[in-house]
Amino acid sequence: MNDLSLTILPEAAGDAQAIERLHERTFGPGRFVLSAYRIREHVDHLLELSFTARIGTLLVGSVRQLPVLIGETPALLLGPLTVEPPFRGRGVGRLLMERALKDAKERGHRLVLLVGDEPYYSRVGFKPVPKGRVIMPGPVDASRILVFELVDGAFEGVSGALGPDWSKARG
Repeated sequence: MNDLSLTILPEAAGDAQAIERLHERTFGPGRFVLSAYRIREHVDHLLELSFTARIGTLLVGSVRQLPVLIGETPALLLGPLTVEPPFRGRGVGRLLMERALKDAKERGHRLVLLVGDEPYYSRVGFKPVPKGRVIMPGPVDASRILVFELVDGAFEGVSGALGPDWSKARG
């Protein structure tokens, strides 16, 4: 991580306000109309599979994962992944993703999806979803829907609408 002493830790409930401020600074108010945010309105992210990056006590990055279904197939939706602008390009986002994917696999999850830039996310193994295999609510650029198999072959035969895992919806 170069010259920075970075710590990746599971997100704690007390981190929520700082992470929301980070999202506000990096994504702005337009983030709420994005398809992925529409799914997040109904199901909370999993704290045990969401992580923060800190330098000392300073929060410099965050990644979250929440339970979703692709048709009837359970998966995780990764995001948002965000890093404070002064700390971008130093591997913080990659370290957050690697930890999130490693822990998801260790907990028995099989698939992770996200909406993002393929050139960036392919560096850790995300691949484009064939057009039409996963349908998201609202407008989304289908070329930005990416998948990561935590178990080889886990995406074979999987298709359908992506939505919240209602068994884990807020009460």
